[in-house]
Amino acid sequence: MRPPPAEERHRELALADTADPRACHTGIAWVRETLTEWQLLDHSQDALLIAAELLSNAVRHGGGIHTLGLTRHDERLRISVTDPSPVPPRLREHRPDSIGGHGIFLVDRLAHDWGCRPHHRGKTVWADLALLPATARSGDGEHP
Repeated sequence: MRPPPAEERHRELALADTADPRACHTGIAWVRETLTEWQLLDHSQDALLIAAELLSNAVRHGGGIHTLGLTRHDERLRISVTDPSPVPPRLREHRPDSIGGHGIFLVDRLAHDWGCRPHHRGKTVWADLALLPATARSGDGEHP
């Protein structure tokens, strides 16, 4: 797997603090397009699910989406969403039978690591995915 050129290791999509749920669709399409250009389609399912959860949390709980970022760090992909709310997400006790409330639990399970940092008056929630070759993820070395 060849990393993108240095100038292509970070991209950001400005969404102007929109709380319109259609911005989530825009963000997900942008993540898919960027992963295709960076030749990271092997990682697209988890990356798209994490991006969708972070985006929808920003719309529902954060007052809207300010920016969506993707950054490639060697063998990691960071997905970050900035919103205007200073309130950090909380990982609560997971109840599989509940309706809703699964977002941060799913991010916690899929991401190698995740967290939140202050950003001006709001916050940035980020999640890192390990960029392991498909053979390393499958564990048997049989699949490309």
